[in-house]
Amino acid sequence: MQTQPDHAYPDHWEADVVLRDGGTARIRPITTEDAERLVSFYEQVSDESKYYRFFAPYPRLSAKDVHHFTHHDYVDRVGLAVTVGGEFIATVRYDRINGEGRPASAPADEAEVAFLVQDAHQGRGVASTLLEHIAAVARERGIRRFAAEVLPANNKMIKVFRDAGYTQKRSFEDGSVHLTLDLEPTAESLAVQRGREQRAEARSVQRLLAPGSVAVVGAGRAPGGVGRTALRNLLEAGFTGRTYAVNRAFAEDQREIDGVPAFRSVGEIGEPVDLAVVAVPAERVPDVVADCGEHGVQGLVVLTAGYAESGVAGRERQFELVRQARSYGMRIIGPNSFGIISTADAVRLNASLAPESPAPGRIGLFTQSGAIGIALLAGLHRRGAGLSSFISSGNRADVSGNDFLQYWYEDPDTDVVLLYLESIGNPRKFTRLARRTAAVKPVVVVKGARHSGSEPPGHAVPVTRIPDATVGALLRQAGVIRVDTVTELVDVGLLLAGQPLPAGPRVAILGNSESLGLLTYDACLTEGLRPQPPLDLTTAATPADFRGALAEALKDDACDAVVVTAIPWVGENGITESGDGEVLAAALREASDASPAKPVAVVHVEMGGLAEALAAASSTRTAEAPATATATAPARSATAPAPPPAPTAPPVSAAARYGAPAPAAAPYDYRIPAYPAAERAVRALSEAVKYAQWRRDAADPGKVPEYEDIDEPGAARRIEALLGGHDDPRARTLAPDDARALLGRYGIDVRPTLPAPGPDAAVHAAGQLGYPVALKTTAPHLRHRADLGGVRLDLATEDQLRQAYRELTETFGKPEELQPVVQAMAPRGVDTVVRAAIDPAVGAVLSFGLAGAASELLGDTAHRLVPATDRDAAELIRAIRTAPLLFGWRGSAPVDTPALEELLLRVSRLVDDHPEVVGISLEPVVVAQRGLSVLDASVRLAPPPARTDLGPRRLPSY
Repeated sequence: MQTQPDHAYPDHWEADVVLRDGGTARIRPITTEDAERLVSFYEQVSDESKYYRFFAPYPRLSAKDVHHFTHHDYVDRVGLAVTVGGEFIATVRYDRINGEGRPASAPADEAEVAFLVQDAHQGRGVASTLLEHIAAVARERGIRRFAAEVLPANNKMIKVFRDAGYTQKRSFEDGSVHLTLDLEPTAESLAVQRGREQRAEARSVQRLLAPGSVAVVGAGRAPGGVGRTALRNLLEAGFTGRTYAVNRAFAEDQREIDGVPAFRSVGEIGEPVDLAVVAVPAERVPDVVADCGEHGVQGLVVLTAGYAESGVAGRERQFELVRQARSYGMRIIGPNSFGIISTADAVRLNASLAPESPAPGRIGLFTQSGAIGIALLAGLHRRGAGLSSFISSGNRADVSGNDFLQYWYEDPDTDVVLLYLESIGNPRKFTRLARRTAAVKPVVVVKGARHSGSEPPGHAVPVTRIPDATVGALLRQAGVIRVDTVTELVDVGLLLAGQPLPAGPRVAILGNSESLGLLTYDACLTEGLRPQPPLDLTTAATPADFRGALAEALKDDACDAVVVTAIPWVGENGITESGDGEVLAAALREASDASPAKPVAVVHVEMGGLAEALAAASSTRTAEAPATATATAPARSATAPAPPPAPTAPPVSAAARYGAPAPAAAPYDYRIPAYPAAERAVRALSEAVKYAQWRRDAADPGKVPEYEDIDEPGAARRIEALLGGHDDPRARTLAPDDARALLGRYGIDVRPTLPAPGPDAAVHAAGQLGYPVALKTTAPHLRHRADLGGVRLDLATEDQLRQAYRELTETFGKPEELQPVVQAMAPRGVDTVVRAAIDPAVGAVLSFGLAGAASELLGDTAHRLVPATDRDAAELIRAIRTAPLLFGWRGSAPVDTPALEELLLRVSRLVDDHPEVVGISLEPVVVAQRGLSVLDASVRLAPPPARTDLGPRRLPSY
């Protein structure tokens, strides 16, 4: 949190939050204008709760109490309130105290804290959420500990403190429990916070997807129109709950429309409404939101357009829509949404403009574009894939892909997550949630608007400075399967939803066309797979021949997956036969069912009925949960790698199919995916292979090593001194000596350089450093550009040094322009570059590549998120295309990669430990056969940016 001047209203403490039951509330500082709200709130609190708060009967607040509880300096005395519909439902306050428990000011670092929650809202997680926020406020104001007195009978409040995860002490004094909480965040408190966040946000999505009643607001009196279409789709899907049509234009005596009860407002319904589908003009939406909020509606699907996608005025209208809905505790899909669908048999909800609800299935689909959503629904339906749920978020003003990742993570009806994203509102949170979800089920993403400046209208997102390729690398690090097109999204989704994960990259190819087999073979090599020579069954092959060949391939221990290629075969009379696709589909399915669990994909050309038959046919097997993945497994569900332990039990179906421990077996329908081109099938298979490998690696993610020579406190003091207390957000580049000293605190030694403003100074510097030396220019236009001639190496004598100095100045300019320096020669090796930077969108990023214009021009740089583990460092140096140069390419000697990995880990630690370090560049780093040398370093410092991913839970404000 940013520091505000004392006594100024700290508006950055305001936050919208999701509570345990999925409803929303607002947290804000209490002001002097809240006296009436406070009195009204207190009157609705039970006598028992008042007794627990004040340790005595306290039926009403005096005028002095009201003044005391509404007047704060926002430093030593702070009060926060939770509001719904503008009214208080809970309060918390702290008062700074000294060692004797009396009121105090800084530098006293302890405060007494007390909570009060209305009885009607107890059990919703209000107090635990308030504790997160008041603790963050206290830390910002220099308070390190909370003290609380709680009556022994107040079990709920004791549990709030006990379960928070902070280091705490408890004692029993004078008839009450005395609690002291250390407010420094711990791994446990962060885990508790994120666990609560996951459960609350998943519950908020569940309320949208599984309503007991739906009102379509704006259902027209005549057929047609958005509202009437949404009502028709809702009815035709067979929604199991109660349905209402609402339109203020209905005649007073109109009782129904399309067989559905009709009303002029939500308030007239007289029964609870869980979800409202809003299809009225934008100028009427605020009235509808107020009507819904005042009558207990839990969520809105806003189909109405005319918001941020329409310009500045629309953006303001969208902001007000979110503010108004959240004030009533409601969440929003949209605006400008295409709608939501749940195919669960207990719900059968089609609150969308899709004319036909998709078949039930195991895929969860989220899209930020209605048009893309329509195309994906059609493509999946055409290829026989069913969905568990579908969401078109429109402008994503409130509910986002992050919320649905929270929901799908533990949804037992979803095994594969497909996302079409045009923007990522909170990239740090997205990668964190995606990594956790990918550990139990695949997450496949296609990203539109990938290039700078092309964010879609209506999507307010953080500005990122890193290229899209870097974002892709970071998503892959999190286990996300990123594809380039919506066609690939469907291709990969079908394979993952219908087949087990491959145990490795070895691919068997068989079919009745030698040419198609060779195309498949080439495609496998292109995608980095290890194909076996294709097995040509000849064009005379029958379905029985296919069945036998597939069964043999699946039983082969040297095979991890099979691609079947098929073209129409030629009969005895020479006539091409293409109508036996159904027979071939049955043969392939029979062989697959009877064989060890390995993925099978089919490539077909003009095979009538084959794709349709494979899409329609399925084999229901009972999935058994293995402990680990092996190349040869006896059961169909036993080939997937086991994920790392999750904080909560993963879904039974996904866990069983993908290798996680599962409490019980669950049936699953397997379908063999069919593709019209070899390249598409192989690309989908290669993504499954890489994801399976990531799952195996994720079981042992590595560790962040400790180094005894790191001086973290010393570095912190040095950084504080260098920043000098300045709040200027702009980064400043350290002087070379300061950068060298700071890096040295983390065991990163930079070879010293000495200035050489003239030839005599150069000779003197060489005498101090010892020959041989290098003479380098440090002018910005020549820096790190040895290819331009600005560096002279291996100067072994004074004469050579003077000659080199003369050549440099004659060629490039005067010494004051070139800023020459002298440096002792380092052992020969491979020149590399190590960088770390803070990006406002994705956080701290560690980067590695080889030095030189060629690598920079080709973008051959690898990236990992900070903090990096030892596994991350090892993968980082092997991820670039030019990595063979480090490992003895063409007979050259391998260099000291362990030393390079250690350097990467030390840089990662420095950036992670000190967020003020917003940029580090080590270039070049010469890696020799033994050891390495950092020849030049640049470090940038700035006041630490806000870390929204580490602060208290809050909904984003787009």
